[in-house]
Amino acid sequence: MPNRLAQETSPYLRQHADNPVDWYPWGEEALAAAQEQDKPILLSIGYAACHWCHVMAHESFEDEATAAYMNDHFINIKVDREERPDLDSIYMNAVVAMTGQGGWPMTVALMPDGRPFFGGTYFPPTPRYNMPGFRQVLEGIHNAWQSRRDDVAQSARQITQHLTRDLALAQEGPALDENLFNDALSSLLRVFDSDQGGFSRAPKFPPSMTLEFLLRMVTRRGDKMALHMAEHTLQKMARGGMYDQIGGGFARYSTDDRWLVPHFEKMLYDNALLARVYLHAFQVTGQPLYRRVAEETLDFVQRELRHESGGFYSSYDADSEGEEGKFYVWSAAEIRSALGEDADLFMRAYDVTERGNWEGHNILHLPRSLEQVAEEAGLPPDDVRARLAAARQTLYDVRAQRVWPGLDDKVLTAWNGLMLAAFAEAGRILTRPDYTAVATQNARFLHDHLRDKNGRLFRTWKAGSDARYNGYLEDYAYLADGLLALYQTTFEPRWFNWARQLGDLMLAHFQDEANGGFYDTSDDHEVLIQRPKDVQDNATPSGGAMAALVLLKLNLYTGDGRYWDPANRAVSQLYEAMARYPTGFSHWLCAADLITGDPQEIAIVGDVQAADTRGLLDVAQNTYRPNVVVAAGLEGDDVPLLAERPSLNGRATAYVCRQFVCRQPVTEPRALADQLEV
Repeated sequence: MPNRLAQETSPYLRQHADNPVDWYPWGEEALAAAQEQDKPILLSIGYAACHWCHVMAHESFEDEATAAYMNDHFINIKVDREERPDLDSIYMNAVVAMTGQGGWPMTVALMPDGRPFFGGTYFPPTPRYNMPGFRQVLEGIHNAWQSRRDDVAQSARQITQHLTRDLALAQEGPALDENLFNDALSSLLRVFDSDQGGFSRAPKFPPSMTLEFLLRMVTRRGDKMALHMAEHTLQKMARGGMYDQIGGGFARYSTDDRWLVPHFEKMLYDNALLARVYLHAFQVTGQPLYRRVAEETLDFVQRELRHESGGFYSSYDADSEGEEGKFYVWSAAEIRSALGEDADLFMRAYDVTERGNWEGHNILHLPRSLEQVAEEAGLPPDDVRARLAAARQTLYDVRAQRVWPGLDDKVLTAWNGLMLAAFAEAGRILTRPDYTAVATQNARFLHDHLRDKNGRLFRTWKAGSDARYNGYLEDYAYLADGLLALYQTTFEPRWFNWARQLGDLMLAHFQDEANGGFYDTSDDHEVLIQRPKDVQDNATPSGGAMAALVLLKLNLYTGDGRYWDPANRAVSQLYEAMARYPTGFSHWLCAADLITGDPQEIAIVGDVQAADTRGLLDVAQNTYRPNVVVAAGLEGDDVPLLAERPSLNGRATAYVCRQFVCRQPVTEPRALADQLEV
């Protein structure tokens, strides 16, 4: 008999619908049941692509005896962390406070009113790995609830007090200056892995936001060390096993120092952020590798993570047929069978051996350059390149016949906003109208399916179900950023106007006017034990940092100080954190760079399809200019930057402004280039 999760939209929750555990989704029904039955809540939080979530489900939640104990003594709630980042943030902070570490699956015991008193992550069914068995944990919680209720209540009070303490931020931070960037770059250099790239030891997560900051420093100051740290990391990741050498796209992280052995799940957000940073690296350096990786990543998303109506799916699981990575790895015999006479060349290039490099199998990676492979094989590089490309397509076709990993096909507004920005920028930077079409369809999909009649956003949608859950700050901020990227590709005013509407909603419903910054939940969100306000970048940018960047850009487009002032205040409050911990505050550093980096507004008046207008746009946009906003269209279009700017002599005309002080309008691309270089 399916439990209450059978009607949920989350694929993760529906994976547990046939568990013998009497799961509830988070909501009033579950909280009321805990109060009425005087039972503690057992909260389990995970996500569909989480390997250890599957392990714990199989070991414990599918076990009849364990489920019976849970049903007798707890109200059991299952939460998808991707649908409810507010609950995930609150209770992850609680688990870290109690244990010193966090992760998924997350297991938390709560009072009936939602206050936590015990927490952990994965528990095995019986004691091992120096951990108690899950049944022991359950019995310990139940015994404490029955015999030491006062101690439990005191623990819940203390943990909740710890969680609800406001982050200690200065009301007004110091003025942003060049020392901030000096200190941040010095901090990064101290932790940079000069051998393998990246800024940590294993496990290694792709440092997308940090790489974006480094590329900004290359543009801002010509910093050669920043360029080296960025390029070395980008190249190591692209040639490693974390990158899917056959199908494109990146796994979530590398379990080793060398980017070789991935945790095989593929997340939409990683691929959005990485595609974008590889695009920017291509703009900065012109290196073909970066273009190839960006295109292969976007092609993977377009091919495998996209609903026919335009929404992007959330992730692919790490497991297939119950084994992590089985879909992606190869034996030497499989390679020989598929490739025939080209097998030896391919195996040389991708380090395929009889012995394998991971648990007896081969994770494909590129330990040597193509030129080295060609020299060793005594073949022309172009010939090797063509043969390897054909071999990869053959192996993709072979792999496609395997049992695929599980697909989480829910559509999240925030993650779609990130991917929208990547496709929109790729369409413009790479002159790929097909990418622009994908971005436009995605924006239309989100507009039609993930907003209510008042323009407020929903968090999540799944085919066959209505959109649900209030949008969070990151939904508004990421989507607005994607819309601004789409506007600067298509110059359709509707996308700018929607981004501006989202900016106004962020100010109205998420701004912390008293203390500065932005809450993660709206002022009319469900009341929880804490209103989260997470300022640190994690796997995705801080919602507050993205909100600040969006508002700063809206100010440049409109001249409206309502956008600039709260963003500037939020960024300056984090001066010390940015300087000391740049890997955790890189997106804030990008916003600080925009504030202090002599931002420019470019208005190009003319028919955006006409050759003279395109000539000016090419100059304005082909170079990596992260602190420039561009508006294009006819005088009188909805975008304020175009207002009262006539064309000269009937020709497309460019106006270059800095902080709303404009230079003489020009009509020639060369003259525009000269103004932009001053």
